[in-house]
Amino acid sequence: MCSSDLSDKVIQASFDLLGLIRFFTVGDDEVRAWPIVKGTDAVNAAGTIHSDLQRGFIRAEVVPSDDLLRLTTMSKCRDEGILRLEGKTYTVTDGDIMHIRFAI
Repeated sequence: MCSSDLSDKVIQASFDLLGLIRFFTVGDDEVRAWPIVKGTDAVNAAGTIHSDLQRGFIRAEVVPSDDLLRLTTMSKCRDEGILRLEGKTYTVTDGDIMHIRFAI
């Protein structure tokens, strides 16, 4: 077993024990994982990134990470009908990629 496989299993087991999941934000030059408690809604997940995003939350563009990896771009996900808009009460799923729409 490769050490990275073992590390992945330890990290996943730790997240499971703590009741955590992760969602991602993707930019031109950065991908970032944000840990949140399982069952967190979209508006509170946005607050994990910055309080302004939570306060001005409008909607979240959401794509499952597996689909983005398969299709390679958000625009292809949009064209395939995989990208969806979710509101404040959407429960974030482990591995979601989210782009937060907000206005202050």
